[in-house]
Amino acid sequence: MKLQPTRRAILLAAAGFPVGLLPALVHSRLWGAWLVCFALTVFAIGLDALLAPGAGQLRVRVAAPEALAVGEEGRVAVSIASPRASPEVEVLCELHPDFEPAPLARAPLVAGTEAELSIPLRARRRGRLTVDEVWCRWTGPLGLVRRQLRSAVGAAVSVVPDVRPVRAAAFRYFGARELAAGQQVEKFLGDGSEYEALREYVPGLDPRAIDWKASARHLALMCQEFRAERNHQVVLALDTGHLMAEQVAGLPRLDHAITSALLLAYVSLRLGDRVGLYGFDQATRLWAEPQGGLAAFARLKALTAGLEYSSAESNFTLGLAELSARLRRRSLVVIFTEFVDTVTAELMVENLARLARKQLVVFVALRDTAVDALALARPGRASDVYRSVVAAELQRDRERVLARLRRLGITCVDAAPAQVSTRLVNRYLEIKRRERV
Repeated sequence: MKLQPTRRAILLAAAGFPVGLLPALVHSRLWGAWLVCFALTVFAIGLDALLAPGAGQLRVRVAAPEALAVGEEGRVAVSIASPRASPEVEVLCELHPDFEPAPLARAPLVAGTEAELSIPLRARRRGRLTVDEVWCRWTGPLGLVRRQLRSAVGAAVSVVPDVRPVRAAAFRYFGARELAAGQQVEKFLGDGSEYEALREYVPGLDPRAIDWKASARHLALMCQEFRAERNHQVVLALDTGHLMAEQVAGLPRLDHAITSALLLAYVSLRLGDRVGLYGFDQATRLWAEPQGGLAAFARLKALTAGLEYSSAESNFTLGLAELSARLRRRSLVVIFTEFVDTVTAELMVENLARLARKQLVVFVALRDTAVDALALARPGRASDVYRSVVAAELQRDRERVLARLRRLGITCVDAAPAQVSTRLVNRYLEIKRRERV
């Protein structure tokens, strides 16, 4: 606890000194008047210090949320009670560096009641973060002295993946009625390989689907309808290397990738497929065998919450080779990763080509909209021209790598974070409809 003079006390002392000297200018015997002014100033400051609530009298309670989604705004509730009043109490929370800095909160302190303050809390990254300390600062009734108190908190907050976009997108794809009713049957008439029903042939249907035996029995042309086969195996492979820890649109690339992966997992599980999870950087960090049923979604969400950010460079040779060895049947493998240019992407492309010989691979990358904006920005200075040229060259390198992957038969999804989830799910539905797995 510290006791400090306020700005008001300094101004009062500065103003009192010349005022106390004015009588001495009138008569030399009145020179002692400044001593009286000085004594009154010291008395006022001392009285304010005595009337101000003491550090031992303040009761500070801090309540932090147990769990918080990355990017979501939570609240730290601070309650301060004191038997004495104060015009204002200021509260500042000291947080883990992966939290955004907390603003200074203020509230009047009324004797006998609790001052309630709500401090915003927003996490930049996932993990187990802490609310470390709370600093309180308040003044006396006259506003001449300021006291300060440091209270240790040490409250842990589990920052988990943000599944709010997953819920919102799930309602768009399935609708509230289907979510409440249960399993929704997926039908792609004329496509797929799983038998669905017989119907009378009408112009426009595929003649190859005519069932001649059924037509003979019904004395009419009958056509078979098929739907997409269920029980495919989908593996979500998340690169956790240093490039995925970079910030894009306010969050690390890895967190955007996790959100998209969870949405795809939910849609796949709803449509009867089995979903597994794989994480790697310089070594394998996570492997979860594919499982079916909506109950597996909670398991996937918990596993992605434990994926840590890495500063290591991703080893695609080791990571993709081990993934290929773990897959005992043909699967849809969705790779969430990032690359910089054609040189650094060479090893990645070679190993993806090797994996694509046995598996159906979907390559997902998050486009940095800031680079696109620099490439298209109208230059005002010479430095702007240099930035635009470099950004345009990065875009060309990116397109070369994506074009090479497409020639290898790999489906590519390269979009901004706000669009990648929708495009990925649409690609998955198209793959499922065409029975490419």
